[in-house]
Formats: sequence, structure tokens, C-alpha cells
Amino acid sequence: MQVFTAVVERCPDTGLCVGFVPGFPGAHTQGETLDELNKNLKEVIEMLLEDGVSKLESEFVGTQTVMVA
Repeated sequence: MQVFTAVVERCPDTGLCVGFVPGFPGAHTQGETLDELNKNLKEVIEMLLEDGVSKLESEFVGTQTVMVA
């Protein structure tokens, strides 16, 4: 079993949850709810892995808060 970290945002125009796996080309999708997004991401990742795309191009490190005055 492999574990991937996804970045999730909400689109202000559509209200949809949009997610992608950093460093994993093609691993992106959307959904109306977080549960739907998770299901869709799982399906996309499974398809990419079946196609032989399994090596990440970069490693997700984390997020940072940037303060601007």
C-alpha cells in the first residue's frame, strides 16, 4: 500500500474541492465534497499507477505561513 499527500483547495468560482498530489503528474481532480474528491483522487492515482507512473518528480514537504505587512 502506498500513501500520497494531496493538496486541497476550494475553487471560488465553482465551489468545488480541487485536489492534486504534488510531484505526481496527472494526479489531480475535483469533487463536490471532500469525500468525493478523495474517491476521485484514489481512482486517478490507481489509473496512473496501472499505467506505470509511480515515481514522484518531487517530494511534498509541507506548508508555511507567510506574514506580509
